[in-house]
Amino acid sequence: MQSYMSLIAIAGALMAGAISPGPSFLFVARNSIALSRNHGLATAFGMGFGTLIFTVLALMGLQAIFIVVPFAFWALKVLGGLYLCYIAYKTLRFARLPMNHELNIEISKMTLRKTISFGLLTQLSNPKTAIVLASVYSALLPQVIPLSFYFIIPALAFCIDAGWYVVVAFVLSSETPRKAYLKFKTFFDSTAGSVMALLGLKLIFSSK
Repeated sequence: MQSYMSLIAIAGALMAGAISPGPSFLFVARNSIALSRNHGLATAFGMGFGTLIFTVLALMGLQAIFIVVPFAFWALKVLGGLYLCYIAYKTLRFARLPMNHELNIEISKMTLRKTISFGLLTQLSNPKTAIVLASVYSALLPQVIPLSFYFIIPALAFCIDAGWYVVVAFVLSSETPRKAYLKFKTFFDSTAGSVMALLGLKLIFSSK
């Protein structure tokens, strides 16, 4: 019974982490509003797969590997930061272009499969997430982990993360947010791109 109570605590921690603002939210929001609901949903599933992968790695002891090989953690941080800066560059590049021009370009290039891949890469761009997840699991899991938890927890992480972003995609792809986006497109895209760039640079230059 106590083991399954830890699942409830983990679910709460995962939900709190999912709803906190960050590059994942920005990416899902922008794809949902600027492209389409299907693109937003595809991004949401990509985010969920990223969290699932990080959860599996955390349960396998990725934190211990990073401690033994600190260069691996540094390299992943730099690569993740560069990826976020790349996404920021693309967002800022099209910020001042008319919606119809940008939409035709992006939809023609952005298949749903590619959107899932971009969502996955965005979620995996910050290896600190794996450390946070490892800390949460270490604190909340019992000393002896039931074998079933190695399957339940990754599935739980995927459902919570993807589920939250599915809600975000549905809400922000509705008519009212899209009209607001069209009206203030330059402001929204410039803000999103700038925040994404700052997050990428912070990831690259953070010392820990």
